[in-house]
Amino acid sequence: MTDFAERYGPWAVVAGASEGLGASFAAGLARRGVHLVLVARRMPLLLRLADGLRSEHGVEVRCVALDLGDGAWPEALREATADVDLGLLVYNAAMVPVGRFVDVEGDALERSVRVNVLAPVRFLRAFLPTLCARGRGGVVLMSSLSGLQGTPRVATYAAAKAFNAILAEGLWHELRGDGVDVVACSAGAVPTPGYRRSTDRDAPGMLAPDVVANRTLEALGRGPGVVPGALNRFMAQVLRRVLPRRTAIRLMAANTRHLGDGPPP
Repeated sequence: MTDFAERYGPWAVVAGASEGLGASFAAGLARRGVHLVLVARRMPLLLRLADGLRSEHGVEVRCVALDLGDGAWPEALREATADVDLGLLVYNAAMVPVGRFVDVEGDALERSVRVNVLAPVRFLRAFLPTLCARGRGGVVLMSSLSGLQGTPRVATYAAAKAFNAILAEGLWHELRGDGVDVVACSAGAVPTPGYRRSTDRDAPGMLAPDVVANRTLEALGRGPGVVPGALNRFMAQVLRRVLPRRTAIRLMAANTRHLGDGPPP
């Protein structure tokens, strides 16, 4: 834990930290002795999480309420973190329009692109030069097994997750000489509050948010990508290297056909 804080601390910023995986990343970092800047839209959830982390782990926590779908937030976040020494950047925020592409509102699709593609680019561009100059640090981007191929009913989200995985691979090589480690987590379904609002069905290989977050943090410095869970790693290999592309798409369609049904009343 001490080695992690020395390598990637003393501060980390977690974007999309209010609940689910973001909250799990925050907790995992706090256990490792890393101080936190938590970013999300809903300040009450951030404050509640921050109080618990301070009490349990004795770390400093700063909360910043920002809408990552807007264009003006990078400068606001830079100002809010100007006096802390950031060593780790975690981009977990996501926006997932569910349904057939032609049935989803155009504004929702465009917001998904802003949150899932444009925002991580802005986030990294705002802070990576500083990490490179200090000669150490890390980056975590969230991808998904849905990004290994086209995934019906979440087509725009899946395409965005493919973008993040490929971005991480390029940055992993570019930044190695600067002492900055990069990893993209290609997770399977995770029972976060957002997932449960979409469906009450479990998916094969489902892992708890804390497990996904901790295995991703443990993977920093070991390569450009990680797939948490043995079954998920097996499925990733099958989807990428064994099945014909059309078969892989049909398999994912079978797993996402119930998304949007929501929990039973």
